[in-house]
Amino acid sequence: MPSELTEIQLSELGKQLEMDFQRLREEIRQELLASDNEQYIEVAGQVHDREEESVADLLVDVNLAVIDKHIRAVEDTEAALVRLKRGEYGTCPDCGGDIPYERLKAYPVAKRCQQCQTRYEQTHARSDHHTL
Repeated sequence: MPSELTEIQLSELGKQLEMDFQRLREEIRQELLASDNEQYIEVAGQVHDREEESVADLLVDVNLAVIDKHIRAVEDTEAALVRLKRGEYGTCPDCGGDIPYERLKAYPVAKRCQQCQTRYEQTHARSDHHTL
């Protein structure tokens, strides 16, 4: 079932996805350059006991978690761009209905309509749920 989005809306959303994709890639690059273990080395050089070593490890883990979050956002954006190219963008894969333009405007990587997304979240465990 083709999406009810107009060509203008698809073009606008496609441009937004491309800009988001480039921005996220640059954020990942900047995070990797900034982290490059410099913080860990700096903190580890000041470590005098196990507690301070744990703090140094935690700082590295937090930086990696931020990078991981950006990578998942890039993957979601890339998947949305693929759906756009295939003509599947804006169509919910679960019910086959249209994803409203307003939802896509607010969240361009949306894969499902709101009703199906709510159902999905209630029935699937979050694989990206992290605890410290």
